[in-house]
Amino acid sequence: MRIFINAAAALVALGMTVPALAAPVASPTPPQGRALLLIPLTLTKVQDLHFGTIIPSTTTAGFVTINAVSGARTASAGIGLVATDVGQRAQFAGAGSAGQKVFLDLTPPVELANPAGDKITVIGMTLDGPALRTIAANQSFFAGVGGTIFINANQPEGLYSATYDLTADYQ
Repeated sequence: MRIFINAAAALVALGMTVPALAAPVASPTPPQGRALLLIPLTLTKVQDLHFGTIIPSTTTAGFVTINAVSGARTASAGIGLVATDVGQRAQFAGAGSAGQKVFLDLTPPVELANPAGDKITVIGMTLDGPALRTIAANQSFFAGVGGTIFINANQPEGLYSATYDLTADYQ
């Protein structure tokens, strides 16, 4: 003779309870799949940074600065600034998705050089405001760039230049 014992009945008989199986429950709000599409970010140079025409001192080194906000040019004592070529700040225009944050990263050159190999030290370059900006409702943003260069006494004449990097990245 065989005796079959139901396992659940045996557990109940021994004073143990069997957990009830939970019924499936739906999420109170349906989950969503989402994607944010952004307009491709662009950055276009409008004008170059130009320190203007400078007359170095024969005895004194000094600085020339272009203000990133106003574009105004100033110099330390002993440095001559030619009034007919006052220079200008660099300007950039960008476009992207309205309301998005964009980070501007400026990497200045170490020096400017002329074709003869003479060099002018770049002390620094600055943006006209914070590096992190919000793109306007019309999908645009703008950036000005200024800088400061060091002019040695008796700096050789010539047209000095260099390139620098300004990049824009969505945040």
